[in-house]
Amino acid sequence: MPPLDELLTRAHVVALPLAARFRGVTVREAMLFDGPVAWSEWSPFSEYDDAEATTWLAAALEFGFDPSLARLADGAVAVNATVPAVPAADVAGVLARYDGCRTAKVKVAERGQSLADDLARVAEVRRIMGPDARLRVDSNAGWGVPEAVDALTALAEFELEYAEQPVPGIGALAEVRRVLRARGVPVRVAADEAVRKATDPLAVARAGAADVIIVKAQPLGGVRRAAAVARAAGLPATVSSALDTSVGIAMGAQLAAAVAGFSEEFGAPAGGFDAGLGTASLFTDDVTAPPLRPRGGRIPLAPVSPDRDALARLAAPPERDGWWRERLRRCHALLSATA
Repeated sequence: MPPLDELLTRAHVVALPLAARFRGVTVREAMLFDGPVAWSEWSPFSEYDDAEATTWLAAALEFGFDPSLARLADGAVAVNATVPAVPAADVAGVLARYDGCRTAKVKVAERGQSLADDLARVAEVRRIMGPDARLRVDSNAGWGVPEAVDALTALAEFELEYAEQPVPGIGALAEVRRVLRARGVPVRVAADEAVRKATDPLAVARAGAADVIIVKAQPLGGVRRAAAVARAAGLPATVSSALDTSVGIAMGAQLAAAVAGFSEEFGAPAGGFDAGLGTASLFTDDVTAPPLRPRGGRIPLAPVSPDRDALARLAAPPERDGWWRERLRRCHALLSATA
């Protein structure tokens, strides 16, 4: 456990602008650490409480300060494009930011929008990317069970790879999965929040509530723990980001490489599911030069370091910098108490 004073000295708080509203925000804040082993990221969303944020801190400290963590420096991982809940007319502009991606995740169930909006958006993604593309939808638990069943029945015509967290909770996920199967709707159910926000991330697998799980390095406490959860679940896994900067994306890439091999054993496609690690393309500016955006549908496993000019350009306002440093003090105390 690095001492608090050392972390405060090594910390940089940044605020990255988004090209379009995503998860209700237009600016993404993060604290980056210039660790002795690697740069790492701590970026729990502002509304998360200290207990949850402390798990994310453990991930940042593992990646930046633990030399025993296995890492790959060569190779690359395939990633998906991410399409926010934009009007169908804006889909082409979003996809243009993702070079060579064969998979797209499309946000649906946005508050204030309708199923017709979702259908139009997914239809436009399918039209642009073609019949061989792999499409996923993600509602961030925005539907109830009847809504989810109706929506996924309608969206099934676009040959979805899976639907990510269509409803909140394990019981509701299991019910959606059961009804879709009973009706012969060929859409697999993936669990995200039911894994990363659960006190027991394996409960969803034991309940038979999902066909796929989504794992993320920061919310699950680090690359080691997230990989262990994916293996223990016995389900195919997709590695995804939490709207990270390019520093956090590099952390996720290491997890994706670790998960890809054994995920095939549980039914993932050859090479594993394309990872949800192309989200640097959602930012108009980033901390690395160049940003860790997909090229030919892939991102490299090589380590990254922020550009010093970018750290200065994207530095959070003083009041937000102070807010993050106070949050670090509280979460460091919580983590130290359990170490």
